[in-house]
Amino acid sequence: MSEISRQEFLKMTASAGAALLLSSLETFAKENNATKLRVAVIGCGSVSNRYIPHLQSSAMIDVVSLCDIKYERAVAQKKQYNVNAETYPNIDALLKGVPFDMMVTLTDMQLHGELNKKALMAGKHVWSEKPMANTYAEGKALLDLAKSKNLRLWGAPAVVNSPQFSFMAKCIQEGKLGRLASAHGQYGHTGPGWSSFFYEKGGGSMPDLGVYNIATLTGLLGPALSIMAMTSIVNPERMIDGKGLVKVEAEDNAHILIDHGKGIISHVMCGFNYFDPHGHEAKAQQLHSIQIFGDKGNLRLIGYDWETNGVYLDDSWDNPATLYEKEPGGYLWQEGATKVGESILSKTESKINVEHALHVLEVMEAARKSSATGTKIKMQSTFKFPIL
Repeated sequence: MSEISRQEFLKMTASAGAALLLSSLETFAKENNATKLRVAVIGCGSVSNRYIPHLQSSAMIDVVSLCDIKYERAVAQKKQYNVNAETYPNIDALLKGVPFDMMVTLTDMQLHGELNKKALMAGKHVWSEKPMANTYAEGKALLDLAKSKNLRLWGAPAVVNSPQFSFMAKCIQEGKLGRLASAHGQYGHTGPGWSSFFYEKGGGSMPDLGVYNIATLTGLLGPALSIMAMTSIVNPERMIDGKGLVKVEAEDNAHILIDHGKGIISHVMCGFNYFDPHGHEAKAQQLHSIQIFGDKGNLRLIGYDWETNGVYLDDSWDNPATLYEKEPGGYLWQEGATKVGESILSKTESKINVEHALHVLEVMEAARKSSATGTKIKMQSTFKFPIL
């Protein structure tokens, strides 16, 4: 993750709001004389298998609590990863338990808003897996609450941290593509069968899959000004482990058009009905999941934007495209909570920005509204751009 000093950060932002946010980090570290950030993980399902080890890898973080409504999962993860942590069966018990500084929310997505609010009300910083809330209004209320309490709130994904994102951003900002025109993002597979929350109201392919491409494209091309979209349910029923056949209530197929201004239009497609032999496996994936076109060149990201295999830059009439940034450079998709947690103690600002996460949430909500009404939806939110 690229980090900047306090002086550079304040100079770049030159705003009282940004200074206040950084001040909250300094105040926390000073008042608590903290050398380590105490972290509680809520949601000990499959995603925690990536998050817990990464949090443990940081010398600046202690995982002190594990929580899951299926209590045996919290106990199992404590044993699996030899975590010196207390275990709890629900958030109320967690908040009354051993003290901690930041909660990492890894539960079913429909619960994120409610749980994040409880943590903020209790005076805890929050890192939330995507999405940070179920609606833009709920997310905006969470951010307002965090600011009122001088707390920090962040939302996944962490795609802006990858060296591939930085390379693409630099190419665009240096004008290597010329005048930008269009971009495309795609991510899909045949759908998870281990839990029904993906298909229930508040789930869907956009907050699970499309969120990555939306974050990448708005991060590279700028905030969305308006949205047009079409969504559908291709498979009305799904077979879920331990539950059997369930009704699909959220979109499992979505196509989103994003107006970034200055004539730039991007398109995102995501779904749970896309055959791909790689599925979630990114190692050998050669799909051009992100493509950006200008009148002097184009960029094609190989693999997924959350775990990439390099970026092709094609800007010559005579020479073949060149593959850059083939290595991850230490970046991992699950690093977000660790990196922002470290930023609290190191008094730095991470590239991951809550206003960006909130904007992405509004894009998804606008896409559903556009599909339902057949109209173009104007956006309300924005974020600091460009992301350097």
